[in-house]
Amino acid sequence: MSNESMAMRITDNGPDAERGRECAAAIGELFSGVFAMLDGWRAAVEASGAGTTTARIDSLVYSLVEPELTAADPLVIGAGFIAAPENDTSQALHFAWWLGPLTDNPLLGTTTKPSRLDLASREYAEYLRDFRAFEWYQVPQATRAGHITGPYVDHLCTCDYILTLTAPVGAGGSMRGVVGADILVRRLEPEVLPLLRATDTAIALVSGSGRVILSVSPTLRVGSIVSDASAEDRGWDAVQCPGTELKLLLGEDI
Repeated sequence: MSNESMAMRITDNGPDAERGRECAAAIGELFSGVFAMLDGWRAAVEASGAGTTTARIDSLVYSLVEPELTAADPLVIGAGFIAAPENDTSQALHFAWWLGPLTDNPLLGTTTKPSRLDLASREYAEYLRDFRAFEWYQVPQATRAGHITGPYVDHLCTCDYILTLTAPVGAGGSMRGVVGADILVRRLEPEVLPLLRATDTAIALVSGSGRVILSVSPTLRVGSIVSDASAEDRGWDAVQCPGTELKLLLGEDI
């Protein structure tokens, strides 16, 4: 069953359905705010021109992401711009990417200001040499739209469970790269769990691929995967979070 058809099922299910739609709308609004931020960054990088030097791009991107990373209780833990790889993938990668202040990070320890991602210091980062097949790059390149990747464990930066939101940056009809932001799943908990609990029903937030992001039921644990077919077999309903690939699953036995 498609996400669209599952979302349609919930419209006739009474009070639980209405609470589910309200919850989905609130979650969609939360993520729409992040995508609006990325859209502003995208426009700024595009306006800089394709021939802008690496140093100037870095300076521009840092000026964009630093206020978000250093805000009080920021939603975003990492952000920046990743340039499209050249045809010759032996050339140096250009990641204008910063991490916000960290506490007891396995790689960087405790920091009090943004730290730039240093690929040269990551001996295991060779897999990034050509990242065009990675979901966070490939989907925005194919769709020319924003995308949410994850949740997954970020072994490169945070060593934590995250979602990565990316949006394409274009230049003259070609892909110039992506702007993006990482959000810790545990940072989403105080934003989303109250919304889930307020529905007063068994409910879980899952990714477009069916991986559970947050749940208020032990039946669907964070990180587990639920297929559309499985959800249909169990009689669970689903509703899309507007503007995202995310959806809510609802059911008495969740």
